[in-house]
Amino acid sequence: MKTGISAALALALTGGIAHAEAITVSYQPSLYWALPFHVATEKGWWAEVGLEPSFVTFPAGAPQIAAAQARDWDVGGTGSVPAILGASRFGLKTIGLTNDESRTNAIMAPADEIEAVKADPGQITSLLLTTNSTVDYTARACLESWGVEPGSVEFVNLAQAQIISAVISGNGRFAGVWAPNTYTLQERAGYDYLCSGADAGAIVPGALVAREDFAAENPEAIQKFLAVYLKSINWIKANPDEATEMLVDFYSEGGVEISEAGVSAEFELRPIFTLDEQVAMMARDDGASDVDGWMTQIAEFMTSVGTIPTAPEAGDYIDPSPMLAVAADQALSDFVNAE
Repeated sequence: MKTGISAALALALTGGIAHAEAITVSYQPSLYWALPFHVATEKGWWAEVGLEPSFVTFPAGAPQIAAAQARDWDVGGTGSVPAILGASRFGLKTIGLTNDESRTNAIMAPADEIEAVKADPGQITSLLLTTNSTVDYTARACLESWGVEPGSVEFVNLAQAQIISAVISGNGRFAGVWAPNTYTLQERAGYDYLCSGADAGAIVPGALVAREDFAAENPEAIQKFLAVYLKSINWIKANPDEATEMLVDFYSEGGVEISEAGVSAEFELRPIFTLDEQVAMMARDDGASDVDGWMTQIAEFMTSVGTIPTAPEAGDYIDPSPMLAVAADQALSDFVNAE
């Protein structure tokens, strides 16, 4: 399969310049939605649009957002909770989606206790999880769906790696984790899904984000960044076998060894979206978009737990214009869709 573009198209995308534009991309390692960054680097697609990326990684969303406020990165991917936190604190823009994480943010429990706990969820009195995160949002939605008041549960705030260690050593019965940690608990601790965001009706999108000042000053770079990401999405969908091999290598580089079953689950449980799908989900032709609605629900959760004082208006920080610009630009859309 061809992965390059014509010389004429390359010239159009780079504006005829001889040097590449530097851009700093942030993400959290060993997460499925970050695979497109790795694919694009391996395929050389950044250079084809005239970008020269450097990458910075963070163990979770909170430190990632703090680094954006310090102008340590320009664009990237993160969870919806940190994306809204960044929007509330300093105007971070959400410019697209990385994936749907609803089925991979979950409360996990010993597999042989699942049915008993579902019959009596009130026995959940303590829960290990990472607070101010997508799994925090998911866990509270699950508790409320069972009629359990979240205030009656002790939330023990731990990093995801600490949760895994605690569960494996027998120091936690219920755990709130996201993939691939969900698969680790299934395989190493005999745990299984008690409730996911999808089970509780809590949609958990991952966000493509940009610093407000960088986006305002570099709109073409933002569009090229999106084009590269979306081209990688198309390639992953069209080449599942090679993408699987690349995912294993990518996770290994981040210090995560993932099983064959875990890899299959990543591809199965986490929908990723093409350019046309992104445009449709961000469309406001008939009022608020799907993305507006999902993010507003999460923002309201964040105000309810005191993470932010008030929920930001979706229209103030969710910006569909860069995605629409990619779709409207013939050279960029051809680049995204070229085989």
